[in-house]
Amino acid sequence: MMYGVSQLGYLVASALFVFALHWMNTPATARRGVYAGVAGTAIAVIVTWAEPSVIHHVWIVLAIVAGFAVGVPLSKVPLTAVPQRTALSHAFGGAAAGLVGTAEYYLRLAEGPATLTPFRMSALIAEIILGYLTLTGSLMAAGKLQEVRWVPQRPVTYPFQNASNFLLLGVALALAAALTMHPDAAWAPKLFPVIIVLALLFGVLLIIPIGGADMPTVIAILNSYAGLSAVAMGFVLDNKLLITAGALDGSSGLILAIIMCKAMNRSFANVLFGAFGQIQKTQAAGEARVYKSETAEGAAQVLEQASLVVIIPGYGMAVAQAQHKVRELYDQLKKRGITVKFAIHPVAGRMPGHMNVLLAEADIPYTDLAEMDDINHDMPQCDVALVVGANDVVNPAARSDKTSPIYGMPIIDADKARTVFAIKRSKNPGFAGIDNELYFGDRTWMLFGDAKNVIGELVKELAAGSGMH
Repeated sequence: MMYGVSQLGYLVASALFVFALHWMNTPATARRGVYAGVAGTAIAVIVTWAEPSVIHHVWIVLAIVAGFAVGVPLSKVPLTAVPQRTALSHAFGGAAAGLVGTAEYYLRLAEGPATLTPFRMSALIAEIILGYLTLTGSLMAAGKLQEVRWVPQRPVTYPFQNASNFLLLGVALALAAALTMHPDAAWAPKLFPVIIVLALLFGVLLIIPIGGADMPTVIAILNSYAGLSAVAMGFVLDNKLLITAGALDGSSGLILAIIMCKAMNRSFANVLFGAFGQIQKTQAAGEARVYKSETAEGAAQVLEQASLVVIIPGYGMAVAQAQHKVRELYDQLKKRGITVKFAIHPVAGRMPGHMNVLLAEADIPYTDLAEMDDINHDMPQCDVALVVGANDVVNPAARSDKTSPIYGMPIIDADKARTVFAIKRSKNPGFAGIDNELYFGDRTWMLFGDAKNVIGELVKELAAGSGMH
């Protein structure tokens, strides 16, 4: 009887997870998707807890309390920190899989090596390798995103890096194969921790050569790894719900990573091993190029005369937490009957959908958000393109310069607008490590400063101008 109830509960939870993913496809049903995911998780925990084999209820309660103690503060981080929070969530998922796999191995070893069949050992090894490399890899990604002092954002490279990484992984897999074939050998329990250490080390070495610009793709890939480790855990524990949930998580992360790679016109191999984001050596030119600066007053006067304004947000908006000031600017422009659109590049920010989330927090209507492919048709008719902290995603070198590291990457065609105002904190290059050709264009004017302050000045100028009428 209890078995039938638990299986029914797992089936309902699995269905809720599927619906959660489906509903989160669009903003209109995203909240419903979150509720479905929470309900599915709650049902899975309750049904598992009710299993007759669970006898240490105090440990379950302590685990739930610990989860709330960590989860509640994580839920209150600002939306600008969502990417690193997501990376931390993946780290916890990887840690859970790795620790469960470790405990399961030693428990079954104590019961008798006969329970460690080749299939179960294979699943267990996959669980700990994927789990532990996801743990350290996600922590490194979170450190890069948070700009932690001891975690460099730029790619860290050294001679024979990829070769040594593959060698390390190869050694771990060779040891895993030996352990799978001889789980009852005297040396097997001592070999197991070595595999764990190698997996932890590989997670670190996998992420340090990847630049901050590639973090959206890396987060999606780590999400996939965490899902696959959950699938392996499901096979180890003979839990169908874990297999289903892990497969959904792993496949969705993989699909998202493919979408991100397509948006950058790059391959998985290039993202993981290309050290994209190193500072490029600038070639000596006959004369140094200069930026044309504009004041907030001058920019406001041009904006007032526009019919169509396209705002292109980037990581600079997130860092400055300027989304609410952007909303004020949006309101000022709409008051004048000006059409305002937001051009969203798939990899703008530090994770997929980063800009959408920030603009949603500022109550920007979803109907005024446009994807790159949709807005590019309108850019030649755009009176003003306002670039708010975006860099590489609007660099025309991606279209014209075959020597550029971003050549071939689809970009938002900001340079085709009649006037471009680019807000930037400094003259430093973006994460691709190259100058942005847009900033030197004939129709481009720079507004240097913190995005929140610059947008605030534009709002003041527009409000003052409105009062004069």
